[in-house]
Amino acid sequence: METVSQQRCFGGVQGFYTMASQACDGLMKFGVFVPPQAAHRRVPVVYFLAGLTCTPETFLIKAGAQRMAVKLGLMLVAPDTSPRDTGLDGATGDWEFGEGAGFYLDATQAPWSRHFNMERHVVEELPAVIAENFNADSARAGILGHSMGGHGALTLALRHPDRYRSASALAPIVAPTQVPWGQKALLRYLGDDPAAWAGHDACALLAAGRRFDGEWLVDQGQADPFLDKQLQPWRLRAACAAAGQPLTLRLHAGYDHSYWFVQSFIADHLRHHARALGV
Repeated sequence: METVSQQRCFGGVQGFYTMASQACDGLMKFGVFVPPQAAHRRVPVVYFLAGLTCTPETFLIKAGAQRMAVKLGLMLVAPDTSPRDTGLDGATGDWEFGEGAGFYLDATQAPWSRHFNMERHVVEELPAVIAENFNADSARAGILGHSMGGHGALTLALRHPDRYRSASALAPIVAPTQVPWGQKALLRYLGDDPAAWAGHDACALLAAGRRFDGEWLVDQGQADPFLDKQLQPWRLRAACAAAGQPLTLRLHAGYDHSYWFVQSFIADHLRHHARALGV
């Protein structure tokens, strides 16, 4: 791990770092906010997965989450949304696919399978680096995300329930197999295999019997321009009801898809994680 930058923030430290990633075959950047409580004890950690086009800086600069993280004693970790500088044809130039749009899965199709293995990076590699270099309580970890990252948070919570004790999402893509953003990415990363697609769709995973041991909190703005075409939270409500998966789904009049929306509700999400993580 190499340090890119560190700054004091609300008595803690906001840092950005790089690590050598075998999963993504290159350097991966990530951000960590360490609250002051970590100077004296191991603290719970919440992983935040960002959305399309975002970087590790996006959430940590725009969401204003550090103030509440200090109050609750939570470490915040923000991975990148994909590998970078892959040199692959078609990996740049389309904001819905490729670099900046890793969809938090492990690609099986060439040429993407060499670099685009974000599930392994987020679930295995990055937590190992956090445990080795920071005073994090790895047994108390939560996962949270926005948009594409909300998709990642819900699916990774279902696929790896032993890794996370809490999960939540803001404006998530809940059924990527059914919407254009997901269909474009899943076809290219995973090929024309409906079973493989279903393994990275929260609603399909619930229908197949996967469960998360804990209540999900999901917030969605009703003025979100992507609501009807790409997000479709009613699918998640129906899937959770059918599966018996506890869910609090909150719809908010007037809110859009931006980080103004994320700012408005991030404190509720961190409190949700703190309760589940025993803070």
